[in-house]
Amino acid sequence: MMENQVQPNALISVYDKTGIEEFAHGLADLGWKIYASGGTAQAIKKSGVKVTDVSELVGGQAILGHRVVTLSREIHAGILADNTKQQAAELKRLGIPRIDLVCVDMYPLTEAINNGAPESEIIEKTDVGGPTLLHAAAKGRRIVLSKPSQRQTVLDWLKAGRPNEQQFIKSLAAAAELEVARYILESAKYLNGSEAFGFIGNQIAQAKYGENPWQGGAGLYARRSDQDPLSIANFAQVGGTGLSYNNYADIDRLLQTITHIAAGFDKNFNQVPAIALGAKHGNVCGAAVSENPDEAIKKMLEGDSRAIFGGCVMINFAVDEDEANLLLEHAMNGGKRLLDVVAAADFTDKAMEILQRRGGKLRLVKNSALGQLNQKSLDIARRFRYVRGGVLAQQNYDFVLDFKSAELEKASQSSFARPGLANEEKDMLLAWAIGSTSNSNTITLVKNGMLIGNGVGQQDRVSAAQLALKRTRDAGHDTDGAVAYSDSFFPFPDGAETLAKAGIKAIFATRGSVNDHKVVEALKKAGVAFYTLPDATARGFYAH
Repeated sequence: MMENQVQPNALISVYDKTGIEEFAHGLADLGWKIYASGGTAQAIKKSGVKVTDVSELVGGQAILGHRVVTLSREIHAGILADNTKQQAAELKRLGIPRIDLVCVDMYPLTEAINNGAPESEIIEKTDVGGPTLLHAAAKGRRIVLSKPSQRQTVLDWLKAGRPNEQQFIKSLAAAAELEVARYILESAKYLNGSEAFGFIGNQIAQAKYGENPWQGGAGLYARRSDQDPLSIANFAQVGGTGLSYNNYADIDRLLQTITHIAAGFDKNFNQVPAIALGAKHGNVCGAAVSENPDEAIKKMLEGDSRAIFGGCVMINFAVDEDEANLLLEHAMNGGKRLLDVVAAADFTDKAMEILQRRGGKLRLVKNSALGQLNQKSLDIARRFRYVRGGVLAQQNYDFVLDFKSAELEKASQSSFARPGLANEEKDMLLAWAIGSTSNSNTITLVKNGMLIGNGVGQQDRVSAAQLALKRTRDAGHDTDGAVAYSDSFFPFPDGAETLAKAGIKAIFATRGSVNDHKVVEALKKAGVAFYTLPDATARGFYAH
């Protein structure tokens, strides 16, 4: 408070007036004088709190259809004046009160944009006074509130005698500047999305280090206003030590895979089965779908019991005591399986107790949205990655395989209405969802609703096929009767022939090679069903 200033002054101007009366009451009880604009002033006055309309500061009511209210020399001088006696004297001479607290929220521009509002409404929802007040208050090192959630915190802080005042005010200023930056960026992206790009988020978690122990400064940043229920910010950790950088990366990868599986089953079969996934070093190494959650867990773990050890698991249902025991003990011959992360729709208390690992090294995270997956669960936000000096940005991976597509061609077998076709296509759908969210080049093998081999990250398609077959055999599975997915076309018949010789009964790949006809002929000769879509439609390169 300034010397000789008996009563501190607060300026309140909010769009969302929920709870603003209680905040104003709290300030008034602490001896503050309150200035407010238009509707905010009316709401506060109705609650019985004395309030002065800002029009008394600026010498007139709002003008230009309420477009100009708080944009005035008098208000901003009261916010920007520093703590010197000289500027205090100047304010006094001009009859301008010093503003010590600014509480502002802005017009809902992002919501209007996301809802596809017409440009006239976007313009009206583009706030100017709000961002200007927040930015000025941050510069003036005033007590600045940019979010409703801060109100009670500020009241409690004032009642406590303003502990750690400088640090507290700077933290509020930083939050306000972040809100302004986020708001302006949304406007820029709306005006010219191809030119404007950026991400603004708050740090919501701190990791001990990055991918390796010598890489410091690792943290998780998320959009505060993200309404996506599957946003990483909406996963609650309920057990274990803090998630690592690699844990977060694996969760993101598993989210891509599980949502593609769910979207594919929803689109093609109008139902989403129980899904269990396991990943190691960013790629799925175990996956299964079933009507029975316990069976999905068992088959996921049996996919590659060696690889899943120390890995991350994600399932789209709640974990109870029996399922917790399965995760740790199934196919372990009396031992205990070590896992890093289990992400699920929920956990019972008993399940959390069972899953606890010495030292808290098994992290448990939950998100109820995992239990409600469907076609709308895919991530549709633009995806980007750092490159030196910039970022690459692209449309997200939102293609969904549709067996009813007019572009889908089926070759090799005379009848595609044969017995077992529905199960074959379910296996193919699972293979596609896994392979298209694994590091390319990828060949993925699935049998009876279970991933049996994933050959990822190879420089040529034959090697990817050979790796998938090797991993299948190493894990003790039989490839006869399995289906395969290739994340792009076969440039030569050799990759497809490698799979056919191993007993693969059906393959889904894209087409677009000059040798497509040779691949088709080779698979016809081998009696392998061959499903294709154009490479431009369905190529599944991922994390290139």
